[in-house]
Amino acid sequence: MYIRKAKIKDVKTIYSLINKFAKRDEMLPRSLNDIYENIRDFFVYAYKGKIAGAAALHILWEDLAEIRSVAVAKEYHRKGIGKKLIEQCIKEAKTLGIKKVFALTYNPEFFKKSGFEDIDKNSLPQKIWGDCIKCPKFPECEEVAVMKELGTKK
Repeated sequence: MYIRKAKIKDVKTIYSLINKFAKRDEMLPRSLNDIYENIRDFFVYAYKGKIAGAAALHILWEDLAEIRSVAVAKEYHRKGIGKKLIEQCIKEAKTLGIKKVFALTYNPEFFKKSGFEDIDKNSLPQKIWGDCIKCPKFPECEEVAVMKELGTKK
């Protein structure tokens, strides 16, 4: 079991994993094209040669990044994999000098276990006008915004 940066060969598995949740309205869908274009954002949790989970860290601004598309295969739920993926994203954000990470989620309690707090979506104009405006659920989105301050440690 280990976490690594995603590779091109992982894209279709990541796509399938994310979109299983999207079909149940538990997260937003991602296209294959979007995952290919953003493959460098993704981490995968590998277990016995299979991808058990994935998550992405997407940089939005000099001090702000988003953790997105956190998905763990059903058979691996409740094993701490999602939490480990979030921790890896936070670790990379700190390494890059990012001061704040946020997520838009239908499951804010999951992120709160890792120290995230509720925030107003309107405090994220880069996200709203960059990504959200293109979403078919905008402006009636029910995702909750959560954020974690990382401090100034580089």
